[in-house]
Amino acid sequence: MEWNNTIIENLQWSDTIINLEGKQRVAREIAAKMKDGDVIGVGSGSTVYVAVCAMAERIKKENLRIQVIPASLELSMTCVQLGIPQTTLWDKKPDWTFDGADEVDPDMSLIKGRGGAMFKEKLLIANSQETYIIVDDSKFVDRLGSKFPVPIEVFPNALLYVEERVKSLGAVKVEMRMAKGKDGPILTENGNFVLDAWFDSIDKGMEKEIKQITGVIESGLFIGYNIKVLSI
Repeated sequence: MEWNNTIIENLQWSDTIINLEGKQRVAREIAAKMKDGDVIGVGSGSTVYVAVCAMAERIKKENLRIQVIPASLELSMTCVQLGIPQTTLWDKKPDWTFDGADEVDPDMSLIKGRGGAMFKEKLLIANSQETYIIVDDSKFVDRLGSKFPVPIEVFPNALLYVEERVKSLGAVKVEMRMAKGKDGPILTENGNFVLDAWFDSIDKGMEKEIKQITGVIESGLFIGYNIKVLSI
C-alpha cells in the first residue's frame, strides 16, 4: 500500500543553490562515472543534491541498476522522490562516494560538516575505495581552519566536558551552533549537538586528538583520506 501524500513528491532543496551552472557541469561528470551495479555513497549539501538529480536522469534513461547510501535524511528523501534505490552499510559497501567540502588545503585535507552529517559522511568515505570531493575555488585554503571552524559532533550530556577538552587542545573559540530555522541548537543527523571550534593552527594529529575525547562522536576534520578533488 502506498502513502496518499505529497510531501516527498513536492520536496525541494531547502536553500538557494549558489553557482548552479558550475555544479550542474560537475554533476554530469559524477553521473557519467556510474557503472551498472554500482553502490554509491552520497554525502550531503546542495552540490550533492544537484549531482543526485543528474544521476537520476541517467539511471532512468539507461535503466541502470544503481544503489546509493545517503549520509543525510534530506538526500535520502530526495532519492525516494527521484526513484533511486537505497541500501545501507549493513548490506552493502560503497564502490565509491562523492561529497562536498567547506575547506580543502594543499595536502587535500578537508573541513566538512556545515550540514551536520560529518559522522555519516566520514563513515562512507572510510568505507569507499574512491571518494570524489566537489568544490569551487573559494573552498581552497592555504591553512586548514582559516575560513571555517572545525565542527565537532557531541553527545549532549558531554557538552561542557568536550568544550573544556577542546580548548585544552588549543581552540581559541568554541561555540555551540544554533539553528536559524528553529529555536535552540542545531541537531546532527544522529540527534547530537555541534560545537564549532576555531584553531589558529591544525596539525596532522588534531583529528585523532579530538576523536579521543569522551563524548565526541566525530569531527569535521578529514586528514589523510584517499580523495580526488573535482573543481567546479
